Amino acid sequence: MILVSKYIIPNGFIGITLFPFIFVKHAQLKHNKVLVNHERIHLKQQLELLILPFFMWYWVEFLFRYLHYKDWHQAYRNISFERECYQNEQHLEYLKNRKFWSFLKYL
Repeated sequence: MILVSKYIIPNGFIGITLFPFIFVKHAQLKHNKVLVNHERIHLKQQLELLILPFFMWYWVEFLFRYLHYKDWHQAYRNISFERECYQNEQHLEYLKNRKFWSFLKYL
């Protein structure tokens, strides 16, 4: 389910996924197929890791990457979950053929 909320989404972002919801900052973004696909990939990742472990892994990996790059944006873009999403967000059929735990290829 896609919901609109400018309050849940951190500054600098236009969407966020908190299973089972996708939140977008503005109503017209609900129709952005690339953004929605990106967030649906996150839904799949969250399900595979049983939600809470996903968020724990996400933040630990972010901290590790931040210590490595010393740059917030570069750390974020290099989280394995984000790398999988950004690399495949334009392939709208990606989730139909995605293998289990595919994010591991992006570590």
